[in-house]
Amino acid sequence: MNLFIEYIIAALLLLGAVFTLVGAIGLAVLPDFFTRLHGPTKATTVGVGAMALASMIWFANQPMGTGFVEILIMVFLLLTAPPSANMMAKAAMHMEVPKVGNTRGDPWGQ
Repeated sequence: MNLFIEYIIAALLLLGAVFTLVGAIGLAVLPDFFTRLHGPTKATTVGVGAMALASMIWFANQPMGTGFVEILIMVFLLLTAPPSANMMAKAAMHMEVPKVGNTRGDPWGQ
């Protein structure tokens, strides 16, 4: 395998690991549900996408063929994470989950 491709794969794996770590730390540290929701939906989506892209590049350069499964993982991840986060946020707003004092905006106008 080409050394340049190995560097790209390593960079994507590191990028994915950093984004996933930041998302996990955000999930653990942020103060309320609405801010905690951003950790797994934004950062982790990019992190897992970068790792799946690295895997796809790796398998594309192997004699066994392309990484079709990784393409499906990225498509389903990008199609399901944002709507599920939106639905969880709307459900939390309907249930009147408490917010941190400095959270901006009041979508229900109360």
